Amino acid sequence: MNQAADFSPSDYSPTELLATTAAGVLADGDSVFVGTGLPLLAAMLAQKTHAKDLLIFFEAGGVGPRLRALPITVGDSRTFHQAISASSMHDLMSLSQAGYVDYGFLGAAQIDCRGNINTTVIGEHDAPKVRLPGSGGANDVASFSHKLIIIVRQSKRSFVDKLDFLTSPGYLDGPGAREKAGLPEGGGPHRVITQLAVYDFEEKSKRMRLHSLHPGVKLEEIQANSGFEILIPDQVPTSLAPTPEQVRLLRDEIDPAGIVLAK
Repeated sequence: MNQAADFSPSDYSPTELLATTAAGVLADGDSVFVGTGLPLLAAMLAQKTHAKDLLIFFEAGGVGPRLRALPITVGDSRTFHQAISASSMHDLMSLSQAGYVDYGFLGAAQIDCRGNINTTVIGEHDAPKVRLPGSGGANDVASFSHKLIIIVRQSKRSFVDKLDFLTSPGYLDGPGAREKAGLPEGGGPHRVITQLAVYDFEEKSKRMRLHSLHPGVKLEEIQANSGFEILIPDQVPTSLAPTPEQVRLLRDEIDPAGIVLAK
């Protein structure tokens, strides 16, 4: 593998970039509610590098495992490896509702300008073009985590002006809407991570705003792959690229079978 100074986008995949970018949001000592797929790659990478005391929660009841191998599902026995607790879905959702989860990780089929998510249907609810997995625990994670991280492949089909169905709440219809709906004060989407960029949310309007561009991505690509207007600040930094060590860990130790990385 190339040395770090020569490491370029051709040396890592878009999936590896998504995983390393998401891992960088997590800090040592944070607690995070993790699902399968990319969120799990990111949490495992963070735990193996800069956040060794990351406290991971799994919906099926695993609390605080030391993840040596990639679990296939949130109920996989590997989610309990060296865990501090092998509990239940009821207990985990109760901990989330009580405010003990710093970060939630979710994917999305559709997302709008205020971070609201659809994972239920594409098209009309009663006669959809595509029926998706639905909420599962996603609504709870979006409702009660202190900060929500959303990982999604960006296109005009996924970044939409109006959701076909609201599965999990972002900032709903604007400032104060979450609190008016009875959700805890101060929660909501924190970052949206795509193959093109990282986004945050402007404080006053709660609208999606460009936070950083990924290496090699042009500013014009951002709006060209969105069905709504994205706020663009005057200064836009470049996201950190994966390091050779991060890529090695993902390929050799975290997902050597390519269960997620191959997607």
